[in-house]
Amino acid sequence: MTNMTDKIEKSDAEWRDALTPEQYRVLRRQGTEPAFTGAYWSNKDPGRYLCAGCGAELFGAQHKFDSGTGWPSFSQPMAEDAVETEQDMSHGMLRTEVHCARCGSHLGHVFLDGPKPTGQRFCINSVSLEFEPEE
Repeated sequence: MTNMTDKIEKSDAEWRDALTPEQYRVLRRQGTEPAFTGAYWSNKDPGRYLCAGCGAELFGAQHKFDSGTGWPSFSQPMAEDAVETEQDMSHGMLRTEVHCARCGSHLGHVFLDGPKPTGQRFCINSVSLEFEPEE
C-alpha cells in the first residue's frame, strides 16, 4: 500500500505534462465529468481504485455501489487516511470535496446519503481513478 505520508507536490506545468487534458481539468482544476460517461461508473469487477494522479490506493471494489448517479460511488475509502475532505462552496452549494491525501488531486465529493453502515456516498469522477483488477 502506498504510504500517505509521502506527499507528492508538482508544479502546475508538471501536472499538465503528467496528465491528459481531461484528467488535468478534473484533478487539478476541480472539474466534473458528465454523469454516465466515465469508464468506471458501472464497473462491477473486483479490484481496487487508485488515484490517477499519483497511484495511491483510494477505494476498494467491495465498497462500491450503484448510487444511480452516473458516477462511481463508494461507501468508504480503502483506508481512513487515503482521502482528505474540505468544504466546497462553489456553484452556490455547500458540499464536501474529496481529494487524494497523497497528491491533493480532486476526486469528487462525499454526501451523507449512502448505504449503512457508513451512510456515506463518495461520488468520484472516473477520470480521477485508475482501476487495478484483482488477479
